[in-house]
Amino acid sequence: MATTRRKSNTKIVEVPQMDTLGHKQPQNLEMETAVLGALMNEQDAFGEVAEILKPECFYDHRNQLVYDAIRDLAAKQKPVDVITVIDQLEKKGQLDEVGGMSYVAQLSDAVISSAHIEYHARIIQQKFIARQMITFASHLLQDAFDPGTDVGELMQSAEGQLFEMSQANLKKDYTQINPVVKEAYEMVQRAAARDDGLSGLPSGFEQLDKITNGWQNSDLIIIAARPAMGKTAFVISMMRKMAIDHKIPCAMFTLEMSNVQLVNRLMVNVCEITGEKIRSGQLAPYEWAQLDSRITQLYDTPIYLDDSSGLSVFELRTKARRLVREHGVKIIFIDYLQLLNASGMNCNSRQEEVAVISRSLKQLAKELQIPIIALSQLNRGVETRGKSDDDESKRPVLSDLRESGAIEQDADMVCMIHRPEYYKLYQDSAGQDLRGKAIIIIAKHRNGRVGDIVLEFRNEYARFADPSETQYIPAPNDQGGTIVSQGLSPEELDSIRDKRIFETSNETPEF
Repeated sequence: MATTRRKSNTKIVEVPQMDTLGHKQPQNLEMETAVLGALMNEQDAFGEVAEILKPECFYDHRNQLVYDAIRDLAAKQKPVDVITVIDQLEKKGQLDEVGGMSYVAQLSDAVISSAHIEYHARIIQQKFIARQMITFASHLLQDAFDPGTDVGELMQSAEGQLFEMSQANLKKDYTQINPVVKEAYEMVQRAAARDDGLSGLPSGFEQLDKITNGWQNSDLIIIAARPAMGKTAFVISMMRKMAIDHKIPCAMFTLEMSNVQLVNRLMVNVCEITGEKIRSGQLAPYEWAQLDSRITQLYDTPIYLDDSSGLSVFELRTKARRLVREHGVKIIFIDYLQLLNASGMNCNSRQEEVAVISRSLKQLAKELQIPIIALSQLNRGVETRGKSDDDESKRPVLSDLRESGAIEQDADMVCMIHRPEYYKLYQDSAGQDLRGKAIIIIAKHRNGRVGDIVLEFRNEYARFADPSETQYIPAPNDQGGTIVSQGLSPEELDSIRDKRIFETSNETPEF
């Protein structure tokens, strides 16, 4: 198969001139000549094609150089005509390479009007994209025939390259404001018609929803914390409220644990039985009754789990599209961002890879028109700074986000979890008890205010709750009561009281 060596702005690319069936490379030299001639004859013509064409869109290398010279002149707001283009090419030492002054003059003489320049430019762009696809496919075919190729890596690389091409070439056009105003007004009307007054998806946490007005479509939300702060427990508590209480279809990509491990944590959260007992199966009779009663809440719940290890952001994109299309998923959770990879993309460092991942997640949220919540690690700076008894010094800040500032830049909202009790800080400066408390710090909110929200945290049940959701069940003689969730049935409350009686009197309760 014959090939010709062509140049681009960045590197020389091998482009097959024709395939084994005699198909020629997609091209239209007449259109290229017409566009370049129009650009040199009409001063305002460049503005019509600037967002459509790049130098590499032209098939003829000489035309690439001429268009690049025209673009340089336009960027400097200088006149574009035969004389200035020739001068610019001469300054860049490329005049002889394009064929001298005569070739540039021929381009200018080839067309008089720029009336159809945008139409012609789009044809040139389509031919360029077709050539890109042919080159991509030929390289993919060659690699697929290589017996030493890892098929999994090849698939990820191919998906990454396709993603790059689509992002580089498919641009969304502008929109006149009227339909956007109408859409925004309808959103206000829908929010006003709701009892809760939210414009987005309810998180299930009352104070959080007051600040966010619910999770908003197209938003990328980052939930960040140090290990052991309860990131996954927070998301599980939220997903339980959204899927079970509000029947909102949710999807969760868990890269750190298996589906069974995640469901075990959901069972702990829903049934309020410790993880140790769930794993060992050593449950008291009343706990078996509690498990059997509450686990039914999980059946037929609109929760979709994916525990694929080594997941790339491009594989996630494909799966997310299918979940939204086939199951009507309204929100996606990712546990956690730093475990994703950007295979198939040419990243020179881990920071650059994380930047690609965060940017891709934001683009995915916009494309699917749903909120995406990604968990993220914080660096060790939280634990090493300040005095051990200073709560303020242990509060995480945006600069603690790990590995890339791009996460902060791409996110519409950044929430951080702070549990002073973890650092053996049991009182705040006002003397308030901090035991069993978690502070959700909204450190960035692109479309609203920032602030702190205090939630109850039950570590043994991997459960976050609004303070209003808990109540005190006194033990016999009021010795060491128990904090439990509200909304329990009378039988469940009785079983808790029976447990406390059993623990204090060492008598077996009747069931």
